[in-house]
Amino acid sequence: MKFQRMFSFSAQTDFCGRRCVWVNGPVIVGAGPSGLAVSACLKEQCIPFVVIERADCIASLWQKRTYDRLKLHLPKKFCQLPNLPFPEDYPEYPTKKQFIAYLENYAQKFDIKPQFNECVQSAKYDEACKLWRVVTASTSGSETEYICQMLVVATGENAEGVVPEIDGLEEFSGEVIHAKDYKSGQKYTGKKVLVVGCGNSGMEVSLDLSNHNAKPSMVVRSSVHVLPREIMGKSTFDLAMMLMKWLPLWLVDKLLLMLTWFILGNIQKYGIKRPSLGPLELKNHHGKTPVLDIGALEKIRSGEIKVVPGIKRFSYNSVELVNGETLDIDSVVLATGYRSNVPFWLQETEFFAKNGFPKTPFPNGWKGKRGLYASGFTRRGLAGASADAVKISQDIGKVWNEEFNHKKKKLHILRRCISTF
Repeated sequence: MKFQRMFSFSAQTDFCGRRCVWVNGPVIVGAGPSGLAVSACLKEQCIPFVVIERADCIASLWQKRTYDRLKLHLPKKFCQLPNLPFPEDYPEYPTKKQFIAYLENYAQKFDIKPQFNECVQSAKYDEACKLWRVVTASTSGSETEYICQMLVVATGENAEGVVPEIDGLEEFSGEVIHAKDYKSGQKYTGKKVLVVGCGNSGMEVSLDLSNHNAKPSMVVRSSVHVLPREIMGKSTFDLAMMLMKWLPLWLVDKLLLMLTWFILGNIQKYGIKRPSLGPLELKNHHGKTPVLDIGALEKIRSGEIKVVPGIKRFSYNSVELVNGETLDIDSVVLATGYRSNVPFWLQETEFFAKNGFPKTPFPNGWKGKRGLYASGFTRRGLAGASADAVKISQDIGKVWNEEFNHKKKKLHILRRCISTF
């Protein structure tokens, strides 16, 4: 039987032609920021691992499924990964290209080399062997089974775009795309575009369309918090974090909303209603992120971005709204959010819920049983992913050292037994 040595794992082929790989360390599923952060922390402890990535590059969401004008919504100090700060010459809110360059440098610095173009088909814990079995399929059609003691789920909160079922959408004759496939408003100049969704993506896509002289209408079906990105020259998020050190959450929410009213005014008159819960309380309890305005509201006030209510149904070249109004439109951009894809491949229901998120609430949702971990499911962005990575790597390091010392002790006893003969 021939074994191939690859990094820190060995491989062989079974009778079905499937390549079987024993991993001497954890398998990390996903080479986005969460997976890279865990990998780097493990590298610092000299613990071997394997990273599996379905795309052909790291951070495929950032590289292939984001619009060109995207920038980090929070200051860079809240977005850096463990053990490597952003370059000093980077602006406070790095661009998409700058963040991708940072991640590529991160992978290079910590010598992280994922197994690209391998999509996980299933991951299941084998009770008999007390091991995880992770089956992947490559773009060429070949299958590989990774066998390991620890599994880190790092596929993230935004693995798949959500496409809602809307009456008549299949009858619409124009282009319909999800926000993950939107790049720039350049090709929409002069066109009437319906943006379905009013979160950060919906607001930014609408702003970008307006900047390219398109005619966007943004669907605001439910209530949403819109906050200024900065208050008195300071990041709104940074200000909130500072206030929460001294004040209860409900009072911080009150202060943020009061300051927002002074800066942005009454936005309800433009068709944007605020939720009854404060922005931080809503985020903590329901995971709904407030919108940080970077110019869309000014366009809404001027009428360059039209706010419309929910959709009743689409027809050949128009859409009927719930208020009875009908709009002629050329294209549709679905800024309808993202979801986890964990339920589609992970055969486990004790730790992960049906929505693909850990059942245990933050801050304890990073560790399950039988060597199962979750990184980047905190609904707290890159800062949450970094915190997860540190905890996971420390826990794996503890287990790794205990096993190493146990094996070392057994070897010492064996040597003593041999020396007595």
